[in-house]
Amino acid sequence: MEEFSDEQLMELIGHENEAAFAVLLRRHQDLVYGSIHRMLGPYNAETEDLAQQVFLKVWKAAPRYRAEARFTTWLLTICRNCVFTQLKKSQRQKTEPLEFQGVDGEGESPHPDHDMPTPSAEMLREEMRQHVEEALCQLPLSQRTALSLRQHEQLDYDEIARVMGLSVSSVKSLLFRARETLREQLKNYLDAT
Repeated sequence: MEEFSDEQLMELIGHENEAAFAVLLRRHQDLVYGSIHRMLGPYNAETEDLAQQVFLKVWKAAPRYRAEARFTTWLLTICRNCVFTQLKKSQRQKTEPLEFQGVDGEGESPHPDHDMPTPSAEMLREEMRQHVEEALCQLPLSQRTALSLRQHEQLDYDEIARVMGLSVSSVKSLLFRARETLREQLKNYLDAT
């Protein structure tokens, strides 16, 4: 089943084929987790719960699924809706900066790279990353979501508009405002370095 398209898998899932669901889950779990993570901020139990909700909704919607757009666009729409619903429930407005995770996902890598930059260059890079993460977390959720879909998921404006339920011009406006805000928030830091 690995060679089946997402649409073929969804048809099988619509007939309650658990093996097809397992393939679809493996294929797209990183996309879902990553998208939720970027919308919410730091990894927490909420991310895992929301990812499970997304895939549960996929399972339940499979009999009614119609391939009117790319499957990933449909999946990211479900993802976005789950995140927005959760945020409304918790009325959570602000996120914290992301924690650094090394190659092994647990901090520093157990396998040192002897070609690594000097400690001072690494400190500067880490400081810059922290400033960028803080600036991203201060963006309104809609701007952060649009930016994440564009930069990380590499969706075009039409796909972002479908995922977010907005017009293309609204998406362009969100992205413009997000970039301008980031540029302004990071200006003093960049001028100082």
